[in-house]
Amino acid sequence: METTQSPNAVTKLWDQYSKQLSLVALIIIFIVGAWYAYQEFYQSPKEKKAVEALFRAEEYYRKDSIALALNGDGQNLGFIKFIEKHNGTKAANLACFYAGSCYLKIGDNAKAITYLEKFSSDSKITQARAYKLLGDAFGDSGKNQEALEYYKKAGHYFEKDEVNSPDYLFMAAYFADQVMKDNAEAIALYEEIRSKYPRSQQSFDAEKNLARLGVYSSKD
Repeated sequence: METTQSPNAVTKLWDQYSKQLSLVALIIIFIVGAWYAYQEFYQSPKEKKAVEALFRAEEYYRKDSIALALNGDGQNLGFIKFIEKHNGTKAANLACFYAGSCYLKIGDNAKAITYLEKFSSDSKITQARAYKLLGDAFGDSGKNQEALEYYKKAGHYFEKDEVNSPDYLFMAAYFADQVMKDNAEAIALYEEIRSKYPRSQQSFDAEKNLARLGVYSSKD
């Protein structure tokens, strides 16, 4: 049979612990209020200012003016100084992606890797793209195993993206096939493409490469 505390018992408990409970409640209210004030009056204006300051460097990036995008034009910050000045903002995080991409274009793979590894995104398409670029940078650096892992990571990160994911997986397969001469890895990846994305161009190309490697589909 269940028993419930009488009103007197509850009153006694409150009398005994009211100070502690009130203190805990005040601490929670203070923390929530402080967090809200920080976001509303510091972080949000900081983010807005950073987004506005990033515009010119992004414009240079779109025009493929790599030196200006990275280093600025004397009046507007390039990605490198921008990241230093606006560290901790979402815009600075995005600038790491841009900077890594720029360094990759000019063949500075070490710096490309440094900045791309700092970047992270909630956008699965963008994050997968960053992994693909890391694959390129490691591959161009002769670090084949790291390159392969990043190509695979790019291909597996957002598998619902039927445009980019099969492309990234094909890069991984072809890299294993032609650069690493790892037939087992290449075959596994080609078959994965054929299985997951049967109507893609990459599936058709995978089919041809599997045949070259002596693996034929059941329909042949």
